[in-house]
Amino acid sequence: MITLRHRDERGVSRLDWLDSRHTFSFDHYYDPRHMGFRSLRVINDDRIAPGAGFPTHGHRDMEIVSYVLTGALDHEDSMGTGSTIAAGDVQRMSAGTGVMHSEFNHSQSEPGHFLQIWILPDRKGLVPEYEQRTFSTQEKRGRLRLVASRDGRDGSLTIHQDADLYATVLEPGERATHALRPGRAAWVQVARGKVLVNGTALEAGDGASGTGESALEIEGKEAAEVLLFDLG
Repeated sequence: MITLRHRDERGVSRLDWLDSRHTFSFDHYYDPRHMGFRSLRVINDDRIAPGAGFPTHGHRDMEIVSYVLTGALDHEDSMGTGSTIAAGDVQRMSAGTGVMHSEFNHSQSEPGHFLQIWILPDRKGLVPEYEQRTFSTQEKRGRLRLVASRDGRDGSLTIHQDADLYATVLEPGERATHALRPGRAAWVQVARGKVLVNGTALEAGDGASGTGESALEIEGKEAAEVLLFDLG
């Protein structure tokens, strides 16, 4: 069964420097019907004003993945990491026993756009870790490219949970199919464009859960970029 989470039903946070949409309950937005999906806890669709960002703040016991769509983010953390995360980059930070970090728009003139994703770890008290990789558009073109997994296979980032995260870039008419093993479920998040997921129409900002499906077929209806979470 495909269950749509419509983009206009998401929670909203607006500041003078941030426009954020929350697929699941987050911060001041609370909806007991949307507390996450399996181990997937947060998907925030964040647009950040030029030169602005999230000042230093803390997290613990969470797998945090940032998927940059446009622009770039400057990252610093208490592990000593300093990096710039550009469009096409994926960042993974295991907060574990506790980490402080900041994220600012690298540009002083252009807004930035990224998806902030939180996944519950399979255990608490992990040693904090940081990882970052670039996945080119060509790697994702017309196929589901694994970008994060528990075992870090195929050059993906390593997350501490039974979850695989894939990304695809599709032109109209292109299809990408993913088989689901028994007992597993999927979440599809459309970052941009329009697609069909097993015949259900989705567009930028929409999400959908897939339960009881043996496979998911994502078909581009216009140029699109899509994330797929395969969850235990």
